[in-house]
Amino acid sequence: MGFLESFGGLAIGLLGAALAAALACAGSAQGTGIAGEACAGLISEDPDKFGKAMIMQVIPGTQGLYGFVVWFLANSRVLAAFQANGGMDVALGCRFLAACLPIAIGGLISAAAQGRVAAASINILAKKPDDWAKGMVFCITVEFYAILCLLASIMMLFAI
Repeated sequence: MGFLESFGGLAIGLLGAALAAALACAGSAQGTGIAGEACAGLISEDPDKFGKAMIMQVIPGTQGLYGFVVWFLANSRVLAAFQANGGMDVALGCRFLAACLPIAIGGLISAAAQGRVAAASINILAKKPDDWAKGMVFCITVEFYAILCLLASIMMLFAI
């Protein structure tokens, strides 16, 4: 058995796990950064709104957590499959990679989109503080699709 047949599948599977964490976390960093910029502007004018603003900023960070969960599951399953079989073929590695793509790509895109929604929702908090929960509903709408990506990746991982 050659190097590619032995370790190529392992490398591809671990690449999938790494992409799940890296891309979802990159999206969360971007999303929380966008929301944080809006929060900083609000807090400079009205420091009493820090708690509610912080909640709005944290919401786009969940995709990074979802990516980390998938990384943990994928990493452990890839390594277990590799050890159990004394190697891993490329086809199996590609299945692990494919299973990680929903949260990797969905997390990247949805976190950035959610950050923009959160930033816009900070305007609600600034102008109509009693209606700030309406902005959270807008953010949760985007979150729903991130959760679907998480579930898709988990279900695919457990189907392997």
